[in-house]
Amino acid sequence: MSNDAFGSRAAAAKVLVTGGSGFIGRNVVAALRAVGLPVRVVDLVPHPDPDVEIVLGDLARAEVIDASLAGGIDAIVHLAAVTSVLRSVEQPALTYRTNVAATAALLEAAREADVRALVFASTNAVVGPMQGASITESDLPQPLTPYGATKAAGEMLMSAYTSSYGLRCACLRLTNVYGLGMALKDSIIARLMRAIRTGSTFEVYGDGRQVRDYVNVADVTAAIQLALGDERWHGPVVIGSGTSRSVLEVVEAVREVTGAVIDVTNGPARAGEMPAVVVDNAVARSRGWSPRYTLAGGLAGVWEEWSGADMSAAPPHAPAAQAGGAR
Repeated sequence: MSNDAFGSRAAAAKVLVTGGSGFIGRNVVAALRAVGLPVRVVDLVPHPDPDVEIVLGDLARAEVIDASLAGGIDAIVHLAAVTSVLRSVEQPALTYRTNVAATAALLEAAREADVRALVFASTNAVVGPMQGASITESDLPQPLTPYGATKAAGEMLMSAYTSSYGLRCACLRLTNVYGLGMALKDSIIARLMRAIRTGSTFEVYGDGRQVRDYVNVADVTAAIQLALGDERWHGPVVIGSGTSRSVLEVVEAVREVTGAVIDVTNGPARAGEMPAVVVDNAVARSRGWSPRYTLAGGLAGVWEEWSGADMSAAPPHAPAAQAGGAR
């Protein structure tokens, strides 16, 4: 992804990254800046790089959206969201406000500002229970949680804006994203690393046999870069490693990479949790993307980051505060 992807508007091309101070966002911002693209971030918390232009505020507020698009934006990477499934179950109204109402307002402002492309961080959770041997783009949405439902609503809005107004929207249905800079996440790999460093017990929800696909944030970032500049990327696209593992297998993989003894206990299963997530990433591969990281290789990098972190201070790559509403 470079300025060349924007053709005649290349000299002034600028990308807005919503939720750009979060886990995925920081990786995306760094990658876009590395290829020479001007980037503006909108988030609830500051970006750790003081050289990054930022608008601080809540996207649910009209004045924040206006400031985010001021001066011209060519493309948007929309990552800002309530991303916790559990939080969405506990706070469905907040999840709707952040994930649907703010997204609708952003799309309308983008249409009025003549934004050319938008890449949306969606999720395999829009599909709900697996309807076949693997999850594909053609599966009907049957979300089990407010999180999945609000992401499905975002996808529907983007389909309409693509068809009605020519705003090309690519909805990347991400699996479980892990990688460098995930210190504030509450996902399984971050929880395992935290348990090792603090000497605490790791709780497995349910029996641990539930299966998930784990994709490295560097591979997700590469998909976002492709989707920004390639006209073939529109509508839903599954982004996952294509290899699924049970929770118990992930625990064992972390043990092998770290050499640590992990004390494991079993707790109750979580509401809305699917027993299996197996994805088919053939569409993304046909559009030039393929995952580069194996789970073992990705875990090695994560452990290197966590093993050198000062756990009495801020966790590795952590922003000043939890970015509520930022992915």
